[in-house]
Formats: sequence, C-alpha cells, structure tokens
Amino acid sequence: MNLLKVILMSLSVITAAGAAAQTPDATEIVKRADDNRRGASSCSEIRMTIIRPTWSREIGIKSWSKGNDYSLTLITSPAKEKGQAFLKRQKDLWNWQPSIGRMIKMSSSIMGQSWMGSDFTNDDMVRESSTVNDYTHRLEKTEKVREFDCYKVILTPKENAPVVWGKVAMWISTDDFVEIKTEFYDEDNTLINTFNGYDVKTYGKRKLTSRMEIIPADKPAQKTVMNVDKYEFDLPIDESFFSQQKMKNVK
Repeated sequence: MNLLKVILMSLSVITAAGAAAQTPDATEIVKRADDNRRGASSCSEIRMTIIRPTWSREIGIKSWSKGNDYSLTLITSPAKEKGQAFLKRQKDLWNWQPSIGRMIKMSSSIMGQSWMGSDFTNDDMVRESSTVNDYTHRLEKTEKVREFDCYKVILTPKENAPVVWGKVAMWISTDDFVEIKTEFYDEDNTLINTFNGYDVKTYGKRKLTSRMEIIPADKPAQKTVMNVDKYEFDLPIDESFFSQQKMKNVK
C-alpha cells in the first residue's frame, strides 16, 4: 500500500470519528429538545383553535411549569370554561371545575382522551408521561423536514411506563434541538396523530416553534392549532405555587 492510500484512509477514519463524536446519541437528542421547551421553569400564554369542517372555537390558556414534576394550566377564555384549571404535582393530577365547584382527581386511564374537545390528549397538555424517562430512544437517521435538517428518533415505551402511545417518531432540528414534527402511533403501529411545529422564534436564549398543529390521521379535515403569545423561562416559581388552593384563584 503506497503512502497516498495510507494518508487517504487515515483521513477518512478521522473524519468519520469526528462526525460520530459530534452527533449526540438518541437519548441526549430527546433530552435536549425537552430541556429546550421546558427549562427549569416556564410561563406561557397560548391561543388554541379547534378546527372542524363546519365550525371552530378558540380557547385561551395560561400555563406554568417547574421541571418535570409540577405544572398548572388555567383556561382564560371563553367565559363558559374560564377558571377551569389542571394541576400536576409529582404523580398527582387534578382538574378544578369552578362551574360546579368540584376538584376532580385525574387517573392515568383518561390520559389518552381528548383535552377540552381538541385533538391534543390530556397527556399532551398535563404531561403525565415523560419523553425522556418513559421511553427508550433510537436514532434512525437524519433527514430534512421542510427547511430543517432533523434527527429522526424513534421512542418505544418502557415496560409499565404510564404512556399513551405504542410508538412515537420525533424529528428534532440538528442545530437548535427544536421539535419540528412528531408522529404518534398506537400499540398496533397505526398512525393516530401528527404534530407539526412552525414559525420558529427566539424566546430569551431558546428557539421554539410559535405555531403548532396536530392532525388526526383518520380525520384529515380537522385539526387543532396552538399559537404562542408569550413564553418566559427560568422564572423564580416555588413548588408551593402548584397547589389545589392556587388552582382556585390563579390569574
């Protein structure tokens, strides 16, 4: 083997090793995307529009979170649902319904059901399950989704994990770890919902999609759209904020 071939082979090995070193593993990709959209704590204001072939309606939402264990979601409009709130405090999930003055404990059995009549599930909004902790992750390939270069990661639920889906496929941008597209499958590997994120904006030091759509596979004429009006991260929120008492009077 001549000297030129040896040099070329050495360069190819070094290049391949460098590329492998620069590509994070599948779990790290999912974790960075989760950290990006969640932060140590956050507060957001969102308009959700439920779109059907013959009608549509809008719901105003304000949410607070702290890590993976605490979240509080308040309905701010329309008047009929205003004041309704959803609380996650570690493993406990609660729904406050002011119209009937009832505090309802939510069970894992309803996590796959529609949230407020939308195409998002209770689990999507309350986040009982964790994309990082409740699934194993496999990096399938990198590919382009619209204008974004993305990692495609396959998520498979761990045994006995409190999850809704039989499989999840996520496309996460390679530069800023933004969730661009996600497909949700049932236990028979049938596609149920497709999530798409659009209009990436900068919120502080983070880049996130400001418009999100979810479309059910068996009802392509309907969808639910969420538009972000406000995103703030790493706020000084104490764990005591996430309480049943706060649910009843949070603004």
